[in-house]
Amino acid sequence: MLRATGLLKSYRAPSGAPIRVLAGVDLAVKAGELVVVTGPSGSGKSTLLNVLGLLEDGDGGEVRFDDERVSRLGRAAKSRARGRYVGFLFQSFLLLPTLTALENVLLAAQYVGRSGSATRRRAMELLKEVGVADRMDHFPAQLSGGEQQRVAFCRAVLNDPPLLLADEPTGNLDDANGALILEALRGRARAGAAVVVVSHRPDAAVGASALYRLRGGVLESP
Repeated sequence: MLRATGLLKSYRAPSGAPIRVLAGVDLAVKAGELVVVTGPSGSGKSTLLNVLGLLEDGDGGEVRFDDERVSRLGRAAKSRARGRYVGFLFQSFLLLPTLTALENVLLAAQYVGRSGSATRRRAMELLKEVGVADRMDHFPAQLSGGEQQRVAFCRAVLNDPPLLLADEPTGNLDDANGALILEALRGRARAGAAVVVVSHRPDAAVGASALYRLRGGVLESP
């Protein structure tokens, strides 16, 4: 489902010196697999997910979704590829404060031009599955961190994306809510999605198909 080869990415330090973040990353994730990437803060894990999900351009290498070379597409085509293939789950939730929980979930459908009663019912079913159906008319400021991340999870999976990328999805959660989100991600892999999770939590690797550590800009087996 996902194949990345030779990914390169550098940034410029204030001094102007290049800082190499990705130094030839190779990664392959099949449908139904859960891959976990660990590494210290600042090691480039978020950058890796952003390049894999076409949110950032790499300096070299390529990314393929379902054997389609997507890393070299134009901006508009990349946006369409993201909508077709990728769901994102972020540490900071990224819910829009002026929309209710249900409306935030439905944003994913609007992004790919879907609407209608069936989509709304599916969004409501997802909120029920993760235990926040009674909060669907609440705004993010009225939700706990755990509730916000469960809403964000529903948004990420509403379109049944074949690829799910989760960047420290439990970083702002307590142990109980973190465990719930991790199990939800494992459930998506069992349902056939390719799932990549960046996490510091040791229990994130439970049930994983593969575990890597990002060190020196490359992925290593721990």
